[in-house]
Amino acid sequence: MKKLVAILLAVAMVACLFVGCSGTNTTTTTAAPADTTAAPADTTAAPEETTEAAPAVDTSAWHVAMITDYGDITDESFNQTTYEAGKAWCESMGVDFTYYKPTDDSTEARVASIDQAVADGYNVLLMPGFAFAGAIVETAETYPDVYYIALDVGEYDLQDAAGTVDDWSYVYPANVFSAVYQEELAGYMAGYAAVKLGYTELGFLGGMAVPAVVRYGYGFVQGADAAAAETGTTVNMKYVYGNQFFGDADITAYMDTWYAAGTQCVFACGGGIYTSAAEAAAKVEGAKVIGVDVDQAPIIDAYGEGMTVTSAMKGLGATVNTLLEELIVNDNWAEYSGKVTTLGLVSADDPTLNYVQLPLESTQWGDGFTQDDYVALVGQMYDGTITVSNDTESEPAVTAITVDYQGNIK
Repeated sequence: MKKLVAILLAVAMVACLFVGCSGTNTTTTTAAPADTTAAPADTTAAPEETTEAAPAVDTSAWHVAMITDYGDITDESFNQTTYEAGKAWCESMGVDFTYYKPTDDSTEARVASIDQAVADGYNVLLMPGFAFAGAIVETAETYPDVYYIALDVGEYDLQDAAGTVDDWSYVYPANVFSAVYQEELAGYMAGYAAVKLGYTELGFLGGMAVPAVVRYGYGFVQGADAAAAETGTTVNMKYVYGNQFFGDADITAYMDTWYAAGTQCVFACGGGIYTSAAEAAAKVEGAKVIGVDVDQAPIIDAYGEGMTVTSAMKGLGATVNTLLEELIVNDNWAEYSGKVTTLGLVSADDPTLNYVQLPLESTQWGDGFTQDDYVALVGQMYDGTITVSNDTESEPAVTAITVDYQGNIK
């Protein structure tokens, strides 16, 4: 835990996550920062021996509630991952835990769920996804004694909800912490892996062109370009946004044209938009999909066995575990109070410890890209040998691939 805190403190010193934004009480990064490779000298030291057992932590005052964004806890994505991690941690510590599902997809409904949770006595709220920005802005100051742990609610989301995008003047309440992620690194890993595994006709299908999705996409472009340069392979990529976070008949038809024209693998990135890519891929023998945020192999492969190449993942469960332990066990909220902190790589040797990663079990490893190759890639990203831009305003410069940017489907 000390190591993680050290990493988070290091991350807190870097520049703002979104290009052109500012704020004295927030933390962000630009790429895998060089200083993340260093840790305080005492982080590997064993704790001092003691002849007395450590006193048990009194958890009776803590009550944790997870609130879904607009889906359910069985969505095999943000909601389910957050719910399962929160429930498991609380059960292991004897902490009261429940969840609330808003009546619809609106800030008003999410605010109502927060109000109900607080009225019911819950004083720690887990909130997965950018959709909570408005509800946080509306309620956090109303409930200063309730701790808000938000996942993937970025600075832009909060400033936009507060109506302060022009001057970034909204100050995050002390009871709020949000973890965001270096999506560009996970996207890079996925693009690099796809080309190394032999896919030369690629596609990127984004949801809405919000910063997180753009970082995934531009990271994907950079990773594919790097792998193509190394292998001397000719790679073509189509790139489009669906302009929504769910699939439908129009987007599926668009994907149909891609796969029919020879696209082999599409990185479907943004909420439920993967359904359109998977439905289209299922019609073409050998067509593949790359998942996002969590290991999406179980749901994508339901459309066709072995359809998922890999998934560009965020460490949501690890974040929940860390923050609950820091707050409830270590009484260390001061390190997180009023911050939006970017999480990325914390280990060069064990990719499973990182907050952005590929799934070891479901990635379709091959001779071109093995698990050992993946570990080596992560090591180079961690130590700064490989850097990945998180610029969301300019298309990445490429030298070895051709990218056809097609704008928005809708």
